[in-house]
Amino acid sequence: MASSIGGKDARKIKGGGAGGAKASSFGTVAGHSASVTYVSMLGLLLFCPPFVIVLWYTLVHGHGAVSSFWDLAQAKGFQALVEIWPRPTLTACKIIAAFGLFEAFLLLALPGKKFIGPVSPSGNRPVYKANGMAAYVTTLLVYTAMWRFGWFNPALVYDHLGEIFSTLIFGSIVFCVLLYIKGHVAPSSSDSGSTGNFIADFYWGMELYPRIGSSFDIKTFTNCRFGMMSWAVLAITYCIKQHELYGKVSDSMLVSTCLMLVYITKFFWWESGYWCTMDIAHDRAGFYICWGCLVWVPSVYTSPALYLVRHPNELGTQLALAILVAGLACIYINYDCDRQRQHFRSTNGKCTIWGKAPGKIEATYVTEKGETKKSLLLTSGWWGLARHFHYVPEISAAFFWSVPALFEHFLPYFYVVFLTILLLDRAVRDDQRCRTKYKKFWDLYCREVPYKVLPGVY
Repeated sequence: MASSIGGKDARKIKGGGAGGAKASSFGTVAGHSASVTYVSMLGLLLFCPPFVIVLWYTLVHGHGAVSSFWDLAQAKGFQALVEIWPRPTLTACKIIAAFGLFEAFLLLALPGKKFIGPVSPSGNRPVYKANGMAAYVTTLLVYTAMWRFGWFNPALVYDHLGEIFSTLIFGSIVFCVLLYIKGHVAPSSSDSGSTGNFIADFYWGMELYPRIGSSFDIKTFTNCRFGMMSWAVLAITYCIKQHELYGKVSDSMLVSTCLMLVYITKFFWWESGYWCTMDIAHDRAGFYICWGCLVWVPSVYTSPALYLVRHPNELGTQLALAILVAGLACIYINYDCDRQRQHFRSTNGKCTIWGKAPGKIEATYVTEKGETKKSLLLTSGWWGLARHFHYVPEISAAFFWSVPALFEHFLPYFYVVFLTILLLDRAVRDDQRCRTKYKKFWDLYCREVPYKVLPGVY
């Protein structure tokens, strides 16, 4: 879940606000041509749901070998997908509902400081209750306590995982349809509207800040409290299942799980910062964000540990520690990038970065209401290396919690490949948004910080 430098969403829609687009301007928003954008939307809508099932089947039943499904597909064609696709079950529905309702309860019930999000293009400022860390700690304590006291066996989740993913796939599509309908009939704010194209509206979403009532923020629930929380819960589940199978947890699983949990802990510690990023402040609540967090995060992001359940590699103390330390260093750098930028913003640039006064560009921009605003762009520290340097340690961290799977099969590294493509594309989209917002000041910023992601390369 990566952050962005910022910038107003350039999409113009019927009804005003950010996060949507007329069909003719779609390519501009995504940083690609309109035809490429539409093809990619349709491709992801059709490809992602079955891929989740193929990934689960290959990792659990095919021992991670791509050939296990490929051979089946060659022999039976489309029927192979039908045969391996688990049917949604009542057990899966109960597990999902219990988890979702518990997280919704924590979101509403736990105390937390008020956090006011950034001003939207329509002039709205969403208000959040910052209780993510409390919800995270509570979730993990309750889940492990239920296991330790024999109230619930998390191995049951692994045993019904295919059914759970299948239920999530279809249930989340229905959820996105309901979001589409809500955006038409009962939008939560003026940051909403239609492109006039059903596929575009369904994929990108109708609303920037959809809510139920005044306090239940839908994107906070889908992205943070269901998606990211399920990643942590499943990582622990896979450890418990491996222990059930082999009587112990391998050092490879411990390293992978530890790094994932540290990263997720960092996320919830920094959750208020996440509310200011592209996912929340620019991208609308549709298939791309909500289905992705409800289904893609728990299935794909956890895939390295899912593979390790039945492949308990023993790395040895030295190799395990080396991977752990390298991964922790990457997570810290990723955190420090965000911390550095937040500190710069909160002090209005009156701080030190790496012991020196920060380099900055004082930019102005014009809102949709015609108001002129000022903004500071940081050009030193981590942000002086590249405009999106924080993606480098994020991708590296993902590699280090995947590498305990070693190199017998490719699929445990699919998440790393996917994340690299996602973040490189996001860097392009974010640059497009910032160029639209800051105009000549962004050109000046790009001259000061010429590299987009990797210093000296790109």
